[in-house]
Amino acid sequence: MPSPLAKTQNTFWGKVKFYLKSVVFGSLIVGCALYGVIASILLRIVNKIEYSQFTVAKAFYSSLSVALGLKINVKNEKYLSSNPAIYISNHQSALDIYVLGKIFQPGYFVTGKKSLKYVPFLGWFMALSGTFFLDRSKSDKARKVLDSALTSLKKQDRALFIFPEGTRSGTEELEFLPFKKGAFHLAKQAGIPIVPIVVSNTSTIFNSKRKFFNGGEINIEILPPVSTENLVTNEDVTKLSLKVREDMLAAYQRVGYSIASGTKLNEDVVSPIATSDDHHTDTETEIITENTPLVSKG
Repeated sequence: MPSPLAKTQNTFWGKVKFYLKSVVFGSLIVGCALYGVIASILLRIVNKIEYSQFTVAKAFYSSLSVALGLKINVKNEKYLSSNPAIYISNHQSALDIYVLGKIFQPGYFVTGKKSLKYVPFLGWFMALSGTFFLDRSKSDKARKVLDSALTSLKKQDRALFIFPEGTRSGTEELEFLPFKKGAFHLAKQAGIPIVPIVVSNTSTIFNSKRKFFNGGEINIEILPPVSTENLVTNEDVTKLSLKVREDMLAAYQRVGYSIASGTKLNEDVVSPIATSDDHHTDTETEIITENTPLVSKG
């Protein structure tokens, strides 16, 4: 399928709009993180920490939807209640945070670099809300924390959200980066399912390279939970990760591209020429593997 980029000219005012909306986006992240610090403290007091990341995610989704004219439609939303589970999704751009705001449920937790823990407001919120921080420098000790975390995940019907691509693809085409197998090894170890989440290509709405930021609709399809109970060997894990990726790519073709405000999918638009720059990644994300130590603040 050709890439139907929004008919947004790379004009001076288009760039101004991009930067202004980016400032709004960043300001809302900071504001919601500050709210999250307060909410997490209160929720810890009443022993309801599983609602911390959920309530902040919903606040961010609602505020950004109104401020920037965005909307998300979800198909098979029932599968978002498959806890305990590990949820995985394609990783595209800064808008992935907005996507998390829509799909996060009580009991969902994310992972992050240990260095994020010290970022004002955002790091404080992540630490207080139970984020699992990765620290590769203390493997033996952190391995025990990982085992404990997975046990807690299963017993308390909670969930981890992981991007198996490992970094933002930034692609304008309907394709994924290769999947890392960490999420699948974790699911195998805990004996819990993988729930694939496929998000429509958002390069038609937010595009940092072409400098435009539109309103519009993002479509998401949740695939049925995938059991990991019969996985025994590393080869089994590899085969499952490849199969899940194939299924997600098929769904990616179905959901296609997000629809920018003022455009339609059947409009004739120019398809970008794919270059190596199209796949440049601007953010590195830590991914859990079977050897990755995990340090929990939760």
